[in-house]
Amino acid sequence: MDSGSVTMLSGTSSDSHTWNLVFLQLLLEEAGHRVVNLGPCVPDRLFVEECRIRTPHLVVVSSVNGHGYGDGLRMIRALRDTPGTGRVPAVIGGKLGVGGTLADDRVDDLLAAGYDAVFADGDTGAFTAYLSGPVARAAS
Repeated sequence: MDSGSVTMLSGTSSDSHTWNLVFLQLLLEEAGHRVVNLGPCVPDRLFVEECRIRTPHLVVVSSVNGHGYGDGLRMIRALRDTPGTGRVPAVIGGKLGVGGTLADDRVDDLLAAGYDAVFADGDTGAFTAYLSGPVARAAS
């Protein structure tokens, strides 16, 4: 992987949980990614600005408080609307709805807004497979 290439990891503005971010950072690092972990309760403006400055090869958003759907929509729209950040691959996962797994139409909303993939709560197998695909080749 290029020494300047980073994966940006972030919680959402309403989510104060950290264990998910620590786990994901370790998983990403084990897969060979250099991770910038913005932590929990990240304001949208900070998230977008850090992505603009650091130009990551991948953005990973995680939420476990059940509000990831709404927070995630807002984050990806802001990212896609900012010059220089519109094409970076971005994924979201975790407990994105208060009722558990998101309905297909809500997953479709997240994809239509600009996420490249949406991972169900606990589906680390699908996420790991994603990391070994084209995004891994782009990072090397």
